[in-house]
Amino acid sequence: MTVETLDDDVRTSVRGGIGRITLDRPRAMNALTHPMVVRVDGALDEWRGDPDVQAVLIDGAGERGLCAGGDIKMFHASALGDGRAAIDFWTAEYRMNAQLAAYPKPVVALMSGAVLGGGVGISAHCRHRVVTETTSIGMPEVGIGFVPDVGGTWLLGRAPGELGLYLALTGQPVGPGDALLCGLADTFVRSSELLALRAAPDAMTLLDAVEKPVGDRPAAPLADQRHWIDECFAEPSAGEIVRALRGHPGVEAKAAADLIETRSPEAVQLTLLAVRHARTLPSLPAALAAELAVSIASLARPDFVEGIRAQVIDKDRTPRWTPSSLDDVDVAQLTDRFAAWVAAADERQFQR
Repeated sequence: MTVETLDDDVRTSVRGGIGRITLDRPRAMNALTHPMVVRVDGALDEWRGDPDVQAVLIDGAGERGLCAGGDIKMFHASALGDGRAAIDFWTAEYRMNAQLAAYPKPVVALMSGAVLGGGVGISAHCRHRVVTETTSIGMPEVGIGFVPDVGGTWLLGRAPGELGLYLALTGQPVGPGDALLCGLADTFVRSSELLALRAAPDAMTLLDAVEKPVGDRPAAPLADQRHWIDECFAEPSAGEIVRALRGHPGVEAKAAADLIETRSPEAVQLTLLAVRHARTLPSLPAALAAELAVSIASLARPDFVEGIRAQVIDKDRTPRWTPSSLDDVDVAQLTDRFAAWVAAADERQFQR
């Protein structure tokens, strides 16, 4: 049986026991809109009890990547208005993330090319996460005055040692080997093999292909840098982390410090709080609820609007952060505000 639907920049079909979801905005690097999220979540709902669907395959159209995140310009406009569009989008997106993580049938995500922000949310919670030599995966939110969401704090909080904090505070994307190392992916295949995966005639063939042991595992540069990452990123505050990085003799540590200091100082400190908080939580729904609370609060923070303006609207790449440096962040006050935001978080809306 083959059933195909084209709707809201998402193509869905059922063929050979596989429910197929293709994000289809290649000119926008398959960035997610609210209708796209609703369509994906709806397809998953529809297939959950369908005996004709034994597995789900998620990929992205075009050559540039699975998904570059959410519709950033919408967030900017919403933050300048009443915030409702952003809140509605996040709520729907996080419900989709939670459904993917708890889905009763195997879900395979093909994470080739750029997989950023919301792209991580639609793939890294799946049961089978496939990367190729073209994969570049990251949570770059601190660069727009925001914090990792879509369950990113949950994923990064569970990476080995302090690797998750390194990725979160620098916003640095990594390749396939480091994605495997950090627990963001499971299987490596050459991009030349993707066509065969997409054309798998049935669910058994698809799952056999992705469940086989990884062959030649790609290099993971961060594996050789764990000593300074684990040491420096264990410091209690973002400012102290940067000072520890600058005091380390390695050039990689100093480069990480340089990168962090280009990011929103308040967002960096909030991200540190959020990832460490996620480590204490019992479940992904709890982490998503906390992320939603922080995301909503971010709509009123000047760095969120300013970061998007500088990176996406005016594209001058010179954000004017408030405050302008990590040493000017009132860590105690921000910690109290963060605690108040997450105390009101309600995880029940993300229990699927």
